Amino acid sequence: MTVSFKVNGVRQTLDVEMEMPLLWALRNEMGLTGTKFGCGVAACGACTVHIDGVATRSCVTPLSAVENREVVTIEGLAAEQGAKDALAPIQAAWVAHQVPQCGYCQSGMLMAVSALLKEKPKPTDAEIDEAITNVCRCGTYPRIRAAIHSLSNA
Repeated sequence: MTVSFKVNGVRQTLDVEMEMPLLWALRNEMGLTGTKFGCGVAACGACTVHIDGVATRSCVTPLSAVENREVVTIEGLAAEQGAKDALAPIQAAWVAHQVPQCGYCQSGMLMAVSALLKEKPKPTDAEIDEAITNVCRCGTYPRIRAAIHSLSNA
């Protein structure tokens, strides 16, 4: 079957099975490898992307669910946020606060946090805890929280 949707502002048309998870279409069909496979059951969040602005776990999202919709991956985050530089403000905050250690989960974490900040520009710690359920095996949660608060206080 054929599915058509926008990815990072560019219309894409794929001739693949409609049940294929969006994650595999992004990585294998389009070469957008910034979105990571972590668990395959939507538990860890490494695969988080935005679908029509909503943080969504792509490992369990079939392509049929994105027909005629807008998908933004980590590769398109800066453009989505209107950044004039190579990094979105949230990515610059991640660097400034030295958030990543191994970095594997960070693309999904950044996508989840950017969706939160769009909805709640000054989230409380409780709102961060409720909204960000992504798993960071390195345990950089204090630095993640500091980066979020630096953005909400800017």
